[in-house]
Amino acid sequence: MSRCPICGKAIKWEDLIEQMLILDNFQELLKDKGAFLSALEGFTFKCPECGEEFYGRNLNLREAEKVFELINEFSGSIDYSNNKVRLKLTNLLALDLMLEEWDKRVKGAR
Repeated sequence: MSRCPICGKAIKWEDLIEQMLILDNFQELLKDKGAFLSALEGFTFKCPECGEEFYGRNLNLREAEKVFELINEFSGSIDYSNNKVRLKLTNLLALDLMLEEWDKRVKGAR
């Protein structure tokens, strides 16, 4: 899971995405993975634990790609009127990665 590059605490993806909701074109970014990842890498996040700021390029890119897919897969996952992410993205991401790993092991055992 992604961690704050300053204090090392795990950061919830739903908190990170909620910070990005201030971008005027956020809904448009969700239509293009490349644009989303580019915006994420250049975005300045604030760690909810230590309060320090860091750039998104310090986050795990593979996780960011999965988060993009999860947000798009579950329509209504973001409440734009209240700037809230309704999904527990971090939990879904962990489950998705765990299932991927399990699938690799099962296919490798054959």
